[in-house]
Amino acid sequence: MTQRDNRTELIRELVRKEQVKTQGELAELLAARGLVLTQATISRYATNIGLKKDPRSGKYVLPEDVFVRRMVSELVTEVIPAQNLVVVKSSSGAAQGVAAALDGVEIEGIVGSIAGDDTILLIAPDNATAQTVAAAIRSFMV
Repeated sequence: MTQRDNRTELIRELVRKEQVKTQGELAELLAARGLVLTQATISRYATNIGLKKDPRSGKYVLPEDVFVRRMVSELVTEVIPAQNLVVVKSSSGAAQGVAAALDGVEIEGIVGSIAGDDTILLIAPDNATAQTVAAAIRSFMV
């Protein structure tokens, strides 16, 4: 991976995991991880990544997160953890699209997924991870 790719992945990770509202906050988070970038450089990365501001929260979000939030909030009806599995119920005919959107955001802990017409089966390595995955998906339903 190139230095640019590493920086991009770090910015994506910080935006996804932290409540980043300004480029200044992002610069501080990057500096805390040993990466000092100018505001202009951070602005270029934000543009290249396609970062958007969520009008409700004011925080930066990744474009694929906006897409999956819309898909999940409109099409998912239920999220049920069962042992190391997570069953996601959706509107009829929507499961494959929702599964593709969930795959796109790379939720940590999902080992694999299978989608039918109105049901998605997500496989996690253990029960605790399945609970975490279910909570992550539910957070997109708000």
